[in-house]
Amino acid sequence: MVDIKMLSDRLVQNIGTVIKGKDDVIQKVVVCLFCSGHILLEDVPGTGKTTLAKALARSVNCDFKRVQFTPDLLPSDLTGVNFYHQKSGEFQFKKGALFTNILLGDEINRATPRTQSSLLECMEERQVSVDGNTYPLSEPFLVIATQNPIEIQGTFPLPEAQLDRFFMRLSMGYPDVQNEKAMLSREQTDRPTESIRPVASAEEVIEAQQCIQTVKVGEAVKDYLLDLVHATRSYDKIRLGVSPRGSLALMRAAQAMAAVQGRDYVIPDDIQDVAEDVLAHRMICKGHNMMQNSEIAKEYLRQIVNQTTVPVERK
Repeated sequence: MVDIKMLSDRLVQNIGTVIKGKDDVIQKVVVCLFCSGHILLEDVPGTGKTTLAKALARSVNCDFKRVQFTPDLLPSDLTGVNFYHQKSGEFQFKKGALFTNILLGDEINRATPRTQSSLLECMEERQVSVDGNTYPLSEPFLVIATQNPIEIQGTFPLPEAQLDRFFMRLSMGYPDVQNEKAMLSREQTDRPTESIRPVASAEEVIEAQQCIQTVKVGEAVKDYLLDLVHATRSYDKIRLGVSPRGSLALMRAAQAMAAVQGRDYVIPDDIQDVAEDVLAHRMICKGHNMMQNSEIAKEYLRQIVNQTTVPVERK
């Protein structure tokens, strides 16, 4: 059986050779990988979103594809298309970019809603349907999408239905002076991303995904998780609370967080560690536009966490 903590530590350390000072974000990316959960990296340009995605893909020995989302990108570019093969005299299916293990969708909000919607089936059901035929996707399958929340011109905001399918929404943030100086020194003579070598196999990741589901979640911890989720649905400043899909995602993330820390059981701290990243993008707050919604939702979640009674272990 794979040691999830050791596997996580290897991945975090390997990615950390490129992304300095962001171990917390890297660990959550690894948690998403172990949960087979898709990631939305949202931050201003130039903070390392694409580099982080590439570093993860290079750290796992599996297929990787990168697609630059633009307004003229077609759904068939992602899903694939049936074309007539003159030599054989029949139609053949040419697979699109979705047929990979890790897909990086750069600037996803620059594609039209029609193209964005082509991701819904593959993100939820791990399959692609084209002209009445269904094609399963390889395991593991992970979508890492990036978007710039500041720039609005020429973008198409992701609808709530698609946001809900992202397991976590993460933000890199600016590096501190020391780590940015180290980056300058590395990039002066080398491209660290190109030197990354795989430290995990696709089989190990699949086994870790299966092991995550066996991490114990006590009844008191489940009640605490549901108290947080239901509080988002009744909070007077929140118009749309967290869906049941969000409840399940929060439990899976807490299980993975426990496992990467070497435990086979979930504690309330695990839920608190991932609550903002899993739940905030699934909420719509009253009286705020889309650009403000993200930070306001996180603030409301902090208030909910502070006001919710934490279960105490019985002795």
